[in-house]
Amino acid sequence: MPPVLVPLAQGCEELEAVTVVDLLRRAGITVVTAGLDSQPVKASQGVVLIPDTTLDEAMKQHFDMIVLPGGLPGADYLDKDPRIHQLLKEMQQLGKYTAAICAAPKVLANAGLLQNKSATSYPGVLEKMLVPDMHFIDAPVVKDGQIITSRGPGTAMHFALELIETLVGNDIRKQVETSLFA
Repeated sequence: MPPVLVPLAQGCEELEAVTVVDLLRRAGITVVTAGLDSQPVKASQGVVLIPDTTLDEAMKQHFDMIVLPGGLPGADYLDKDPRIHQLLKEMQQLGKYTAAICAAPKVLANAGLLQNKSATSYPGVLEKMLVPDMHFIDAPVVKDGQIITSRGPGTAMHFALELIETLVGNDIRKQVETSLFA
């Protein structure tokens, strides 16, 4: 199965992070969560998440997709980390998928990935940024080529299902979706 990296920063939105990890793993996708350091991650609502590894260790592996959970200040910490920007640019150069939800699409924008792309984010995040030729779409999930963005916690399940369909196809998406709503 295609491996996916989910970096976890202090103050990330736990609903987004856990939903993505949970649903992708239900689809049989290998997911590696990586903390920006070796500490447990205290998410925005106080839930403590224990990453599988550190970002430095994860960077030694190859991934087919990187998914950035949003939340504040988590998205700000991701955006300030040069390793995240490096990974995003490498993924783009390799034709791999990059995905972000909530406030995290701004990380894609600041890494230069949203120029001439359509994207969405939590209200007010991308709209106020001056990204050349980016087309903001007010939708739960927006896919433009190898980039997938989503609005926020309330769209996390739709986002995760889109990631599943992108990585392993509509049949697996339907299987996971059916099991969730049975």
